[in-house]
Formats: sequence, C-alpha cells, structure tokens
Amino acid sequence: MWPYPKVIAHRGGGTLSPENTLAAMQCGLDYGFSAVEFDVMLSKDGIPVLMHDPEFGRTVSGKGLVAECDAVDLQKMDAGRWFSDKFIGETVPTYEEVVRFCRVHGIWMNVEIKPSPGVEQETGRVVAELTAKLFADVSVTDVQHLPLFSSFEFPALLAAKQAAPQIPRGFLMDEINPDWRADLQELSAVALHTNHKHLNLDLARQVKDAGYGLFCYTVNTTERAKEILSWGVDAFCTDRIDLIPADF
Repeated sequence: MWPYPKVIAHRGGGTLSPENTLAAMQCGLDYGFSAVEFDVMLSKDGIPVLMHDPEFGRTVSGKGLVAECDAVDLQKMDAGRWFSDKFIGETVPTYEEVVRFCRVHGIWMNVEIKPSPGVEQETGRVVAELTAKLFADVSVTDVQHLPLFSSFEFPALLAAKQAAPQIPRGFLMDEINPDWRADLQELSAVALHTNHKHLNLDLARQVKDAGYGLFCYTVNTTERAKEILSWGVDAFCTDRIDLIPADF
C-alpha cells in the first residue's frame, strides 16, 4: 500500500518557480500541493543543501562545483535570477531550512539524495542522520509524516538505510533493470521510482504484484497521468502543477 500523496510537485514548484528553493516550496503550496520532491547534496563542509546539478551554471550562475563551496557561501548565491527577475535574490536553501518550512505547512517530502560524484555514501549517511534528528518526534509507524528518501545512487541509499533505517526508501531507476527485485530487497525499499517514459503495463504489474509502491517521474500531461494510474502506478511527480491538480 502507498501511504503517501498521489501527485507531487517536482522540485517544489515545477515549471512555475526556480527549482529547489524556498520560493518553489511556497509556489507548490500556493497551488494546493501538500507534497513535494526536491534534490539534496552536500556542500564542501558537509551541510546538506538543495541542489540538482553538481556544478554551477544552470540554476546558479558562475563556474565551479557545489562540493567545493561551503554552505555559508552557497547560501549567498542567487538561485532565482536564472528563472526570472521576480526571483532575483532567491538563495540556495539548506535542507534543514526546507524541512522546517515543509513541516510547518504540513507538506510531505520525497527527498532525492543527489550526491556529487565520489561522495555517494557520505551524502546518504549525512542526509539520513540529519533527517532522523529533524523527525525524532515522529513515530516510525507514522509513515505519512515521515519523508521518503529516493536516489539513483544505490550506495547512497544503502548508507541511508544503515544510518537511519526508520526513514523509508525508494530506489530510482531510469529504466527498470532485470535485478530490480534484488536491489529493492537489499535496500529494504518500500517503492520503486522510475521514468514513466520507459514504463509499460507489464512492468507496472510486476512491481505491484511484488508488493512495492510504484512512483513515476515526471508526468506533465493529464492523458499520461490517467494512463499510468490505470496501470496501478501509485503516484507521480509533475512540473505542470498548473495543469495537473494535487487532487487529480
């Protein structure tokens, strides 16, 4: 059984705001979403921050690597100007800031652990340890109020499992590989997360018949959303929070 929301705002506010920022989280909330997905990686000094790309240039101007900057310096960088003038001055938030925002507003979180190359295990461990601390007041049986980790990086999720086994995990695969059952078992995962473009009815049924949750990214049309839900997909994230409502 999938105990989480069905429609999740991708990177906070989808295409309507600068991704992985507090403004994005507010945007999703303004559109009625009580569930978000976002990406977390480590700064040079080991602080989890919201960021998708390991290097600057797309959402944060400049050259260089996230892993070579301390969190205090990352927080001074502009993460909104690239999107529009409306968001000039929007900064790179820490993971802790975003968790506190989401908890205050009752927003459920799919936390994608997105390590910089070479620090997969450390990222999984640090993010998991901080998450356990930030959710220490939530019972392990109250899964609806715990976040769900996901990652494409198996070592990161394994490290997260070891550091905070009480936080549920979903394994991300662009295409579902032949060893998916063994991978999910080793991770003690509750769900498989996959690219809807490579999913078909047969694969969806296999995952569901095996007793796992099935989550898809990134679904941006109502037609496709209806199709995959008819296959048994439990939930999906979307960039088009203006077209696909939270109660779809």
